[in-house]
Amino acid sequence: MNSLEIKKATVKDLNELQVIGRQTFSETFAEVNSEENMIKYLEESFADEKLTAELNNPNSYFYLAVLENKVIGYLKLNTSNAQTEKQADDALEIERIYVAKEFHGKKVAQALYAQALETAKELKPTYIWLGVWEKNFRAVSFYTKNGFIQFDTHIFRLGDDEQTDLLMKKVL
Repeated sequence: MNSLEIKKATVKDLNELQVIGRQTFSETFAEVNSEENMIKYLEESFADEKLTAELNNPNSYFYLAVLENKVIGYLKLNTSNAQTEKQADDALEIERIYVAKEFHGKKVAQALYAQALETAKELKPTYIWLGVWEKNFRAVSFYTKNGFIQFDTHIFRLGDDEQTDLLMKKVL
C-alpha cells in the first residue's frame, strides 16, 4: 500500500466519487437492507446535483483514497452548518469513511482517518464526532479503537427503514 494517495476531491471528481460512494455503500449494507430502500438511498445520496452542492460547500471536505490511479475509498468531513446533525460550531463531523471491500483490513480506512486528524489540526475543532449504525460492528470497533466513545444515538432513515446510529465522539 506504499503508493496509496489521499487527495482532496473537487467537483471534477464527481463521477469517481459517485462510483466509489455507490459501490462501498452497497458492499456495506445491501445484504441487510431491501433492494428498494438501497436503490432509493443511492439515487438520492449520490445524485449529481446533491453531490455537486456538497463538494461546493465550504464547510464540507471530501478526500479520495487512490491506489494506482484507482479510487478505492473516500472520506467526507463536515463543519458548522454542513454537519448532518446540530453539534457545536467548532466540532468536526466524520460523515463517511468508506473503503472498497477488497481493501478492508489493508489500512486504507486508517489512512483516511489520519487525513481527518490532519484536517482537524488545521480547523482546530474541540472534538470530532460521527454517527455509525449500531449493527456495523466492524466500523464501531474501528472508531472505538481510535478513541471514540458513544455519547448518544439517533435515527438514520434508509428508505422506509428506521435504523439506530450510535453517535460517537473524540475530544481533541
